Amino acid sequence: MVKRVRGSTTGRPIMALLDLLGRRWTLRIVWELREEPRRFRELQDLIGASPTIVNTRLAELREAKLVELDEAVGYRLTALGNELLRLFLPLHVWSEKWAKATA
Repeated sequence: MVKRVRGSTTGRPIMALLDLLGRRWTLRIVWELREEPRRFRELQDLIGASPTIVNTRLAELREAKLVELDEAVGYRLTALGNELLRLFLPLHVWSEKWAKATA
Protein backbone atom coordinates (compact mmCIF):
# COMPACT_ATOMS: atom_id res chain seq x y z
CA MET A 1 0.00 0.00 0.00
CA VAL A 2 1.38 3.40 -0.99
CA LYS A 3 1.30 6.10 1.66
CA ARG A 4 -1.19 8.86 1.04
CA VAL A 5 0.15 12.06 -0.40
CA ARG A 6 -0.04 15.32 1.52
CA GLY A 7 -3.22 17.07 0.45
CA SER A 8 -4.44 14.12 -1.61
CA THR A 9 -7.39 11.95 -0.81
CA THR A 10 -6.64 9.42 -3.54
CA GLY A 11 -3.33 7.93 -2.42
CA ARG A 12 -2.60 7.07 -6.06
CA PRO A 13 0.93 5.74 -6.60
CA ILE A 14 1.77 8.30 -9.30
CA MET A 15 0.82 11.13 -6.96
CA ALA A 16 2.92 9.68 -4.15
CA LEU A 17 5.90 9.36 -6.52
CA LEU A 18 5.53 12.89 -7.84
CA ASP A 19 5.25 14.20 -4.30
CA LEU A 20 8.46 12.42 -3.33
CA LEU A 21 10.40 13.45 -6.43
CA GLY A 22 9.16 17.02 -6.19
CA ARG A 23 10.83 17.59 -2.84
CA ARG A 24 13.87 19.81 -3.05
CA TRP A 25 17.14 17.91 -3.59
CA THR A 26 15.48 14.49 -4.07
CA LEU A 27 16.06 14.22 -7.82
CA ARG A 28 19.56 15.63 -7.40
CA ILE A 29 20.40 12.84 -4.96
CA VAL A 30 19.08 10.22 -7.37
CA TRP A 31 21.08 11.82 -10.19
CA GLU A 32 24.31 11.92 -8.16
CA LEU A 33 23.93 8.20 -7.38
CA ARG A 34 23.46 7.27 -11.05
CA GLU A 35 27.01 6.05 -11.69
CA GLU A 36 28.39 4.99 -8.33
CA PRO A 37 27.65 4.78 -4.63
CA ARG A 38 28.51 7.84 -2.59
CA ARG A 39 29.07 8.46 1.08
CA PHE A 40 26.92 10.96 2.97
CA ARG A 41 29.55 13.72 3.11
CA GLU A 42 30.32 13.37 -0.59
CA LEU A 43 26.62 13.69 -1.45
CA GLN A 44 26.29 16.70 0.79
CA ASP A 45 29.30 18.38 -0.84
CA LEU A 46 28.04 17.65 -4.37
CA ILE A 47 24.55 18.91 -3.65
CA GLY A 48 25.34 21.83 -1.40
CA ALA A 49 22.41 21.19 0.93
CA SER A 50 22.47 21.12 4.70
CA PRO A 51 23.21 17.81 6.45
CA THR A 52 19.69 17.82 7.88
CA ILE A 53 18.07 18.09 4.45
CA VAL A 54 20.35 15.47 2.88
CA ASN A 55 19.67 13.11 5.77
CA THR A 56 15.91 13.66 5.51
CA ARG A 57 15.85 13.11 1.74
CA LEU A 58 18.01 9.98 2.00
CA ALA A 59 15.67 8.62 4.68
CA GLU A 60 12.66 9.28 2.42
CA LEU A 61 14.38 7.63 -0.55
CA ARG A 62 15.36 4.65 1.59
CA GLU A 63 11.79 4.29 2.86
CA ALA A 64 10.60 4.43 -0.76
CA LYS A 65 13.06 1.61 -1.62
CA LEU A 66 14.86 3.76 -4.20
CA VAL A 67 18.12 4.11 -2.27
CA GLU A 68 19.92 1.81 0.12
CA LEU A 69 22.89 2.20 2.41
CA ASP A 70 25.75 -0.23 2.03
CA GLU A 71 28.07 0.40 4.97
CA ALA A 72 31.08 -0.61 2.87
CA VAL A 73 30.52 1.78 -0.07
CA GLY A 74 27.84 4.31 0.93
CA TYR A 75 24.45 5.15 -0.53
CA ARG A 76 23.44 3.62 -3.83
CA LEU A 77 20.37 3.18 -5.96
CA THR A 78 18.35 0.01 -5.51
CA ALA A 79 16.99 -1.97 -8.47
CA LEU A 80 13.84 0.19 -8.30
CA GLY A 81 15.97 3.34 -8.13
CA ASN A 82 17.95 2.27 -11.19
CA GLU A 83 14.73 1.52 -13.05
CA LEU A 84 13.43 4.99 -12.21
CA LEU A 85 16.70 6.51 -13.41
CA ARG A 86 16.42 4.64 -16.73
CA LEU A 87 12.98 6.21 -17.18
CA PHE A 88 14.52 9.66 -16.71
CA LEU A 89 17.34 9.17 -19.22
CA PRO A 90 15.19 10.01 -22.29
CA LEU A 91 14.17 13.21 -20.50
CA HIS A 92 17.86 13.95 -19.90
CA VAL A 93 18.60 13.52 -23.63
CA TRP A 94 15.69 15.78 -24.52
CA SER A 95 16.79 18.41 -21.99
CA GLU A 96 20.22 18.59 -23.66
CA LYS A 97 18.51 19.34 -27.00
CA TRP A 98 16.27 21.88 -25.33
CA ALA A 99 19.24 23.60 -23.68
CA LYS A 100 20.98 23.96 -27.06
CA ALA A 101 17.81 25.20 -28.75
CA THR A 102 17.26 27.87 -26.13
CA ALA A 103 20.91 28.96 -25.74
